[in-house]
Amino acid sequence: QVQLAESGGGLVQAGGSLRLSCAASGRTVSMYAMGWFRQAPGKEREFVAAVTGSGGITYYADSVKGRFTISRDNAKNTVLLEMSSLKPEDTAVYYCALGRKDTSFAYRITLYLPRAYDDWGQGTQVTVSS
Repeated sequence: QVQLAESGGGLVQAGGSLRLSCAASGRTVSMYAMGWFRQAPGKEREFVAAVTGSGGITYYADSVKGRFTISRDNAKNTVLLEMSSLKPEDTAVYYCALGRKDTSFAYRITLYLPRAYDDWGQGTQVTVSS
């Protein structure tokens, strides 16, 4: 059974940067879609970014486009989320999620939905102070 472990969260001032890491164990995830979601207090979990397996197509929420970058480190079986120009509204618990090997268009267009993913990490807190 695959396990996902996020790390790299913390407290940062507005305008700062953080790099989140999601390490997978129990399965090689290089061919699987991977995603990042976040959930702020009192709000629903929302999509942040995703990357497909083969081909490495990336998707971003409009709110983070141009500021966040999702990437893979296949040698470490890890997915990264580089966050820059952070804003107080980025404050949330960030979750890593494991999707599927499916690279079809029909699947890719669902990657902004939690139901596209089968396994989730425990989350890491990101707090951006103003």
